[in-house]
Amino acid sequence: MSVEIALRAARVRYGPLEALHGIDLAIPAGRLTVLVGRNGSGRSSVLRALAGTVPLAAGRVVWRSEDVTRLSAHRRARRGLVFVPDQRAVFGSLTVAENLAVAGADSTEPAPALAAFPALRELLSHHAGTLSGGEQRMLALSRLLIGPARLVLVDEPGQGLSAAAAARTHQMLASLASAGRTVVVAEQRLPEGLRSAAAVVYELRRGAVVFAGEPGEH
Repeated sequence: MSVEIALRAARVRYGPLEALHGIDLAIPAGRLTVLVGRNGSGRSSVLRALAGTVPLAAGRVVWRSEDVTRLSAHRRARRGLVFVPDQRAVFGSLTVAENLAVAGADSTEPAPALAAFPALRELLSHHAGTLSGGEQRMLALSRLLIGPARLVLVDEPGQGLSAAAAARTHQMLASLASAGRTVVVAEQRLPEGLRSAAAVVYELRRGAVVFAGEPGEH
């Protein structure tokens, strides 16, 4: 199984607190990987380290055999990485349509996003900052469907969504992976909708990996 991106002996610190304690973690290419763990376990810090939104205090980020530890977040995005964090994931001063246009880069066609999240269709002229939490979450997730990303990182995709919407979102993420994209999802628990699609599950606890294996082994 080829590796898309990996952390090598990675440490992340926020001031005096260390969130990741020298972890090793490899994400298989073109597959779905799920990071699970309670709040404070380090799963969000793993995504941020992969995306480049937080620097490593030690260790390396290796993307397709290239050391990208010092590569900025926006340069990683230009190479095909898209990161949907758990908070502040939309441009509040822009309309929904403008948010979708930004996500689409050279294409402003929002059809795939509106097909996945039809509730956004009536909100196209609304400023994103006026949307409910669930609507903002749908807008943030819709970026995954209209951008050119080959590496997708999503922190708690079901947060703020109804159970039905969360299930559809998990199905959408599984479909992205089945289409050949590399998808990494962080959740507190392994969602049933991702159990059969996931190639690898990592469980984190207090900044360390305590389990790495297939979903059936977890």
